Amino acid sequence: MKKFAMILSAALIASAAFAASYKNNTYQKLAKEYTVKAQKALDAGEYALSEEYAKKAEENAALSEEYIRHMLAKDNADRDMKAAKERIAYVESIHGDVNFPIAYESAVKAYGQAEGAYTAEDYEGASRIAKTVLDTLAEIYEITPLPKYYIVRPWATDKDCFWNISGRPYVYNNPFLWENLYEANKSKLPKPSDPNLILPGMKMEIPSITGEYRDGVYSPDVEYEPYKPAK
Repeated sequence: MKKFAMILSAALIASAAFAASYKNNTYQKLAKEYTVKAQKALDAGEYALSEEYAKKAEENAALSEEYIRHMLAKDNADRDMKAAKERIAYVESIHGDVNFPIAYESAVKAYGQAEGAYTAEDYEGASRIAKTVLDTLAEIYEITPLPKYYIVRPWATDKDCFWNISGRPYVYNNPFLWENLYEANKSKLPKPSDPNLILPGMKMEIPSITGEYRDGVYSPDVEYEPYKPAK
């Protein structure tokens, strides 16, 4: 009889603990129904039947608890997956996928793993992995893009030539890469076969050579981060 009382008590406690959160939970409803039946059977002196109902109430209360835990985990996963997806989209919008390729690729791979866990209904795993996406992309910031164009200035004042322009930090930071500029712009030269003859005022294109993002015309008023070849 003592054992029965403990079972009935546990069922009642579990039933009360989760009723407020999920009133329409099927398991919760069954736990309540069996609890009522167990009490009625007990009052009628049908102890064996009462104990049977109490056990069923306990089983359904446990199922209700597991169901609620599962659904709360899903809610958390939905939130964390949404945050991770939005962060990836933001990083792409500021060209972080180009400027921070290692972190970006790692985050995208992790997000794919999170999607796999979510599909398998491993919501806790999906949430945990989604959070690693946010951690991986946390340090990515918007970088002023390197210039895509440069207006050639006079040799007398700026010593502009393919070699010198290529060596500037906002171009290639390496004069030996000058041929990239020449090949992209030789059709604009007075003599395409002569790379030494460039004219002031020419709008020179600075092609991307390692996938770096470039945009706009060079301005001396803008602070650019030095070009660094992708590793």
